[in-house]
Amino acid sequence: MLTRRGAIASALAAAGIAGSRAETQKPTVLRIERRSIEVDGQPASVFALRQPDGQSGLVALSGKPFRVRLENRIDEPSLVHWHGLLPPWQQDGVPGLSGSPIAPGDAADYDFPLRFGGTFWMHSELGLQRQRLLSAPLIVHDAQDRQGEQELVLFLADFSFTPPEQILEQLRGASVPGAKSAPSRTKPRTLVPLPSLVPTRSDPAMAAMKSEIRYDAFLANDRTLADPEVVSTEPGGKLLLRVINGAAMSNFHLDLGRLRGELTAVDGSPIVPVRGRRFPVAVAQRLDVRLALPRGSGAYPIFAVLEGERRRTGIVLAAGGARVGRIAQTEAFASTPLTLDFERRLRAAQPLPTRKPDRVHTILLTGATDPYPWSIDGVAWNPSSPPMEVAEGERVELVMTNETRLSQPMHLHGHRFQVVEIDAERVSGAVRDTVLVAPGRRVRVAFEANNPGEWAFHCTLLYHRASGTFATIRYV
Repeated sequence: MLTRRGAIASALAAAGIAGSRAETQKPTVLRIERRSIEVDGQPASVFALRQPDGQSGLVALSGKPFRVRLENRIDEPSLVHWHGLLPPWQQDGVPGLSGSPIAPGDAADYDFPLRFGGTFWMHSELGLQRQRLLSAPLIVHDAQDRQGEQELVLFLADFSFTPPEQILEQLRGASVPGAKSAPSRTKPRTLVPLPSLVPTRSDPAMAAMKSEIRYDAFLANDRTLADPEVVSTEPGGKLLLRVINGAAMSNFHLDLGRLRGELTAVDGSPIVPVRGRRFPVAVAQRLDVRLALPRGSGAYPIFAVLEGERRRTGIVLAAGGARVGRIAQTEAFASTPLTLDFERRLRAAQPLPTRKPDRVHTILLTGATDPYPWSIDGVAWNPSSPPMEVAEGERVELVMTNETRLSQPMHLHGHRFQVVEIDAERVSGAVRDTVLVAPGRRVRVAFEANNPGEWAFHCTLLYHRASGTFATIRYV
């Protein structure tokens, strides 16, 4: 867990704040490594992104250089994407598009300015490594931070003991809702035992409620509610909770339990604050929630409830040395699906300047046909797929219609966009880098073409991305 005291110390080291030595400070070393964790009493070998002292992830300061040396200490190639930051195209970390994978034993150097603060994260974009927890928090502090505020990171993940390659094989070998029948085979396929696919329902929102994969566990800072992380807090204290959905395929509802919070930023961008006890967070999205604890001792569980199910994970805030009892890993009732209702309520604190679009790209999110070829405009991406063309300086709008039965969170690399329309309703919505497009719905976003390069645009659901819901935007 990243605490504010440790975060500031790490930020100073990462940014090289050392008087006249600031500009000559050596880069922060970040290592791709293997590690072992325990999941509900069973050992598991997973990946890590951590510094030599064992700290997971990175903390930096806005206005300072992002200087990092990334060392690959695993036995396979890898590469890391700095999700939500705006690096030069060649340092974005997408294999085959903005850089070559780092071979085992090799390293790569990164050096670019950090222009704004917020809650971000980093993860592998190579193959299915993200499912094996090759991801970590990336926090950038700035003037938005408040003195005397305890800072906590809640990093969410979904976990399976089944290797991700076998999960993908299972998905590609089975039918999905609305799929055509698979051709008959002379020999039955041997599949891993994954009761993985969503039920067929007539209502798209109902079909979107359950994950395609039945995971073994859901993690909050690498732990389940069988043995949750307990964070010591002060009675009456103020906290900033940075929530990162680092899952491969799972959307959640953040549930603050007895507490009421103020959502102040999404995906690292400030919004007009929204108060509440429950907030949706799709795969790859982030939430900044400010909390004020009651006076007196008490234990306050913070849950992440799986979309459409009863299963949950989370951490516990223990104020004044409060005793923490056993916490159930399921809720009494299944949660609701993530819809666009909450997205409609969000308003950017710093919206884009009013301007007519110079270019509009209309995008159909397609897929859910056997054997699992997820796609954009009916075409699964391949290296010869043409990019969406734009020109530097243009205001560009992307109009995304989800023709599938499953929600799809869509992420644009190298830019921040504003949600400007949901279905037929114009809004001055949140500035984001990842937006959920619900089944049968349309979302329009706008961005400034001010970071030339060839940029990835894709669904953040790992197995959808791997199967073809991927495109590129190019202007060089």
